[in-house]
Amino acid sequence: MTDILVPTLGESVSTATVARWLKKAGETVAADEPLVELETDKVTVEVNAPSAGVLEAIAVAEGAEVEPGAVLGSITAGGAAGAPKPAAPAPAAATPATPHVEAPRAVTGPVAVPGTHAPLPAAAKMMAEKGATAEAVGAGTGKDGRITKGDVLDYLARPAPVAATSAAPKAARALEAGEERVKMTRLRATIARRLKEAQNTAAMLTTFNEVDMGAAMALRTEYKDVFEKKHGVKLGFMSFFVKACVAALKEFPAVNAEIDGDEFVYKNFVHMGIAVGGPSGLVVPVVRHADQMSFAEIEKTIAGYGKKARDGALKLDELAGGSFTITNGGIYGSLMSTPILNPPQSGILGMHKIQERPMAIGGKVEIRPMMYIALSYDHRIVDGKEAVSFLVRVKESIEDPRRLMLDI
Repeated sequence: MTDILVPTLGESVSTATVARWLKKAGETVAADEPLVELETDKVTVEVNAPSAGVLEAIAVAEGAEVEPGAVLGSITAGGAAGAPKPAAPAPAAATPATPHVEAPRAVTGPVAVPGTHAPLPAAAKMMAEKGATAEAVGAGTGKDGRITKGDVLDYLARPAPVAATSAAPKAARALEAGEERVKMTRLRATIARRLKEAQNTAAMLTTFNEVDMGAAMALRTEYKDVFEKKHGVKLGFMSFFVKACVAALKEFPAVNAEIDGDEFVYKNFVHMGIAVGGPSGLVVPVVRHADQMSFAEIEKTIAGYGKKARDGALKLDELAGGSFTITNGGIYGSLMSTPILNPPQSGILGMHKIQERPMAIGGKVEIRPMMYIALSYDHRIVDGKEAVSFLVRVKESIEDPRRLMLDI
């Protein structure tokens, strides 16, 4: 018999939720065939069969929270299966004492007594560190009302209550005809929490500028065919903006830094996050060491991430470690917006729709392809002068792409 184990989930991810079993107990499975989907705070992870055989038992039901190393089920060799074993009604998400050897202790009865909110292990550890109580955190969103790590993070992000009655949970309103309730996915809940965290923590400001895209468009038109023929990837505008931001970040390193406690952490590299839309929401895969890449390498990496995002195949390590982010609302038609920081980063550039507008050039009115660009930044580490100057450098590089080629 071979155990199906929860894999290592990646940087800063200690738990996952069993989202969906793709196979039923008693079914024959092939080696490396997807068996179950786990939903983390960042991405959905497929767990494949460690060997061929029969899915003998499902040990963890859908909706339960698990930790790395926990046993999800088991596979027996051979083509015949015994009687299918039902999933445990409310298994505990415990970490094995010896990973990959000893199975976690399963709970076959209720995991929470009515009126209490028993925390899961990761949540209990965080509550102990932060001095939070189960009563203060309130009802959990985990299986059988258990408190998850996400519930604790939500509690810590809440403003202090102004009165004793404000701590009482708000009753859900009655639905009207034509309405329905759909529980937020773990990814969507995490996106909401992190965006609110950015607003509550950072001193966030946004500065704007506009870019004449004429020179970049002409260069792209002239070389796009030979570029694609040589490198096997299309030449887009994102590589121009990545290069322009890399040059500006070298000149203004505070925009590429982060705050850690009462210290600034400056980075001698650029790990560029590129926001892309996936089936479950916005994700930000990271182009690592973008400062060392060519236009073709950047375009290939972004194209690969775009396909993975559409297929739901991004890995956790591909979403971690970004130092600056670019988001392009223009592909959806956005003319102007104020992007929200991606903590703990201190800057994010927003690209927008290219639109022809009348511009005064040399005393004459000309129709030019213009794009508004926006830089949201954390004013705790980035001064207004640095932010404005950064955006001007990006504008100059895009309007005269030769600067990027000559590194000036």
